[in-house]
Amino acid sequence: MKRALLAVSTAIAFAAGATTARAQNPTPQPTPTPAAAPATIPAQAPNVDTTTSTLAIRPGDVVKIQVWGHEELSGEFPVDENYNLLFPLVGSINVRNVTVSQLRERLNTELSQLFQRPFFTLTPMFRVAVLGEVYKPGLYSVDPTLTVYDLVALANGPTRQANDKLQLIRGGETVRVSLDPKAIAQSTLRELGVRSGDQLVMGRATFTREDFGLLLAIVNTILLAYSIFRK
Repeated sequence: MKRALLAVSTAIAFAAGATTARAQNPTPQPTPTPAAAPATIPAQAPNVDTTTSTLAIRPGDVVKIQVWGHEELSGEFPVDENYNLLFPLVGSINVRNVTVSQLRERLNTELSQLFQRPFFTLTPMFRVAVLGEVYKPGLYSVDPTLTVYDLVALANGPTRQANDKLQLIRGGETVRVSLDPKAIAQSTLRELGVRSGDQLVMGRATFTREDFGLLLAIVNTILLAYSIFRK
């Protein structure tokens, strides 16, 4: 009888300890603004230019520039809060109300004064945080022509505890995005309205494999205690 009571007590203590540990170490989730009403964004915005040539550059964006034959001029250059981009040998370039196409023209003019027939590539990058149930949460510089799937893949994909729901937190507003392949598989980050400073949060499933394993262990322990008690 004492052995049965001891086994049951052990099972209860084990379950309580596991629950307390999980409660003390929850998955980090950003807190959305309570006053913000959930909204829905279209999976495919109509009449949207999917290229980046007309994309306006914003503070927080990063411009990736590759000047062939001049590695010292190549790299990722952030745009500060005053819309200034600091580029080697050229200095500060103000990009307020400047599109990517216009910045390319400006940079081509500046480099043509330094080199004959310069060849370079210029790619705008968004800085987006990927959080929640992903294997490698963090802040990423991403091409706006990537899809949501591409962005999640950069974070090494969803964990086994993830569900099929995402939260896009932008400007104090929480926007729910479904991972339904028919809805957003072909939609780019730009089409979804994603921009620098946004947070993409992968949700956690209500009942996970870890929860099932814990429940199974508790049931097995109780059955073992019951069998001992019957003896």
